[in-house]
Amino acid sequence: MDKAVRILILDNEIEAKLLSEILTEKSIPHLIRSYHDSVYDGLWQIQSGWGHIEAPREFKEEILKIYEEMSGE
Repeated sequence: MDKAVRILILDNEIEAKLLSEILTEKSIPHLIRSYHDSVYDGLWQIQSGWGHIEAPREFKEEILKIYEEMSGE
């Protein structure tokens, strides 16, 4: 994967899995990073969101469009 950039913050694991499945089906390279830290028992996730998605910059607009359609925004 080319240099990945942070595309958007994800709210929960279900949202992350669904978006990842859609992107995989469309052959869009991506990486999901969870903010969970067992030391703080998920406290970081409460403050900052569940995690984020990274992908090459050239896929940003397509991923944001898919996310909007997926979440009904």
